[in-house]
Amino acid sequence: MKKILVIGGGAMGSAFTVPCIENHNEVIITEPYSKVFIKDLSSKNKFHSALKIKLPKKLQFKKFSRELLKEKFDLIVIALSLSGIDFIGKELKNLKIKNPILVLTKGLKYEKKKNKISTISEQLKKNYKEMNVSVLKGPCLAKELANKNQTSVVIANRNLKVAKSIGKLISTKYYIVEYSKDIIGVEVCSAIKNIYAMIIGAGQSLNSSSNLFQKSLLEMKYLTRYFKGKDETTSGLAGVGDLYVSAAGGRNSKMGSYLGKGFTFKVAKKRFMTKDTVEGEQLAKEIGPFILKKLDKKKIPLMFSLLKALLKNQKLKLV
Repeated sequence: MKKILVIGGGAMGSAFTVPCIENHNEVIITEPYSKVFIKDLSSKNKFHSALKIKLPKKLQFKKFSRELLKEKFDLIVIALSLSGIDFIGKELKNLKIKNPILVLTKGLKYEKKKNKISTISEQLKKNYKEMNVSVLKGPCLAKELANKNQTSVVIANRNLKVAKSIGKLISTKYYIVEYSKDIIGVEVCSAIKNIYAMIIGAGQSLNSSSNLFQKSLLEMKYLTRYFKGKDETTSGLAGVGDLYVSAAGGRNSKMGSYLGKGFTFKVAKKRFMTKDTVEGEQLAKEIGPFILKKLDKKKIPLMFSLLKALLKNQKLKLV
């Protein structure tokens, strides 16, 4: 039996514990921020308010602390929001953690001083190069995973032996793991698909959305290559697979549908999605200034159109 720590008690972090426990691991979950999730996870019945299910009885909850991080774990899983990455990165660095790290968080970061876009794994390793980081991405809806619906994901690490050793810890009959060395491509695809899901959602018919899907995939391939990722990654689970799930139904495509109807983002957010987090909009604000300044509009016209609409709060005009 191996020992796994999951940092982040939100929907995805909590859902991820289900296959880990089913694969006969000792699983501990902790939550640094959310009082709601701390209450859910520390309760006797472990009913998760976001997932709307009771989590496994064997799941252990412990209060977040440095002492907890010092315990011996075979795997530490990071399932925090993007804003929590710097925080946990500093904690792991200060403690000189050498345990294998698996990142579930999706996103990219714009480093203004260096004028570059960095991935989450790069963010974690920038001050602590010895950190052993793998990333897990793919078309995985937390509620479906928690209910043990068949799910396929990809673990990326330049060292495939490390990726496969993690896969053995977490895979089940319904949680199927593939592997890749292209850690940059996997991270880039899994992030930008949120923006393209909004674009596809803006189509006002299946015909137009299909056309936008095809063009979005071409732009994703260009961007993946630009950031030194591989074409085959765009065609895999972290690319077209994740894009399909996000475009078929989700907050990003839902917001895109309102943008396609002529609403600005602020109006649509206030009128229809007040309580919803739209990851694509957050990512657009993060990387938009770099993309608009550094990249060729002719290569990614859909991306340019959406970024301008969001950053300037204008109506979306797809070219």
